[in-house]
Amino acid sequence: MIRYALLCEHEHDFEGWFAASADFDDQQARGLIACPVCDSKAVRKAIMAPAVAGTKRRSDDQGPAQTHAMMMEAMGRIRRHVEDNFDDVGDAFASEARAIHEGRSEDRGIYGQATSAEVRELVEDGVPIAPLPPEPPKKSELN
Repeated sequence: MIRYALLCEHEHDFEGWFAASADFDDQQARGLIACPVCDSKAVRKAIMAPAVAGTKRRSDDQGPAQTHAMMMEAMGRIRRHVEDNFDDVGDAFASEARAIHEGRSEDRGIYGQATSAEVRELVEDGVPIAPLPPEPPKKSELN
């Protein structure tokens, strides 16, 4: 996986993870990358310094609770974006993902359910899929 620092036209910065460097260009050309803050599709790669492991903790590092909260918020935004912009194909996900990959169905974003066996077959056949982040817990379910 490759992590890119990204910027939208309004200078909102965020990260994107891609299986290969060409995936960013492909997804950007298809209009699949949008700013999680303002939903702008005018997104570019930002200059990034390589990550180097160190032993000292910086004073501006966030603690585990803050990091967890940020991750949960980001996953919630991703899930909402998918639910708002992609087609829910329910339990026909595996067959529809395969049809899109093979050019037998319209190229579009979809989501739905698949069995673990269906997911394994799609991955083995090179169909690009990813799990949808779980729904964030409801505030009433939290301590």
